Amino acid sequence: MSGPAGIINAFAQATAVLPVGDDGAGRYSAEIHPGWDIGGNANGGYLMAIAGRAMTETVGRPPVSLTAHFLRPGPAGPCEIDVEVVRSGRRLATARATMTVEGKPTLELLGTFGEQAPDDGPSYQREGPVEVTPFEDCAPMQPAAESGGPGLMDRLACRLHPEDDGFRRGEPTGDPTVRGWFALAAEEPIDAIGLLLAADAFPPPIFNSSIPMAWVPTVELTVHVRGNPAPGPLRVAFRCRFIHDGLLDEEGEIWDSRGVLVAQSRQLSLMPRAVTPDA
Repeated sequence: MSGPAGIINAFAQATAVLPVGDDGAGRYSAEIHPGWDIGGNANGGYLMAIAGRAMTETVGRPPVSLTAHFLRPGPAGPCEIDVEVVRSGRRLATARATMTVEGKPTLELLGTFGEQAPDDGPSYQREGPVEVTPFEDCAPMQPAAESGGPGLMDRLACRLHPEDDGFRRGEPTGDPTVRGWFALAAEEPIDAIGLLLAADAFPPPIFNSSIPMAWVPTVELTVHVRGNPAPGPLRVAFRCRFIHDGLLDEEGEIWDSRGVLVAQSRQLSLMPRAVTPDA
């Protein structure tokens, strides 16, 4: 599968992991591919997806809940993931992992893994899917070469809700909310690993506040995978509720084409700042 400009770099390929050795010790090698970055630093959800795939390979089950603590930026190049199974039960397994880049710990992760299957038990939801203009009526995010934006946008097919794209014109709405649609380029299917990327790939909602736009470094990100997405673009909404003391939060909801909630996310981030090589 090829993306813009003939770049062969589909998400599944860009998050592939290889076991190191034959002893089943839970060590994997991988490549942080260029083009999945924000100003030279790999997107946090993308890094989380690489590590999450290694953890999934180890326990043999997809993620249900995964938390990542970001210790430093991840530049393009080789990395290693060490996975330890904490407990493996009949329905759920728990594992921890460390991603190392250039010999330095970059991500620390802890997650619960298990097969997602609908059941006939009780259900309740306070809210339905967030209201978003239909996918076909939303303007696509412009390629990086045209917009001067991050290279990550060339790998995705995201569209913003018209009421939330004021920041792109230098006219933030004043409400730190961003809604729209998430999809991978070339209509690549989205699975539980893809949801980890979706939880962190949209423009930060703080861009619609009065705070100047810049890199928003993630401190901690938790993603709850609530189901397997049906084919088609994902309806997403991200909101920032509290900003103070140099930190901000971000809450996310991800719904599939059936109107089913398939993921929730919450992250703590630093205030926007200029990108530096050793930030």
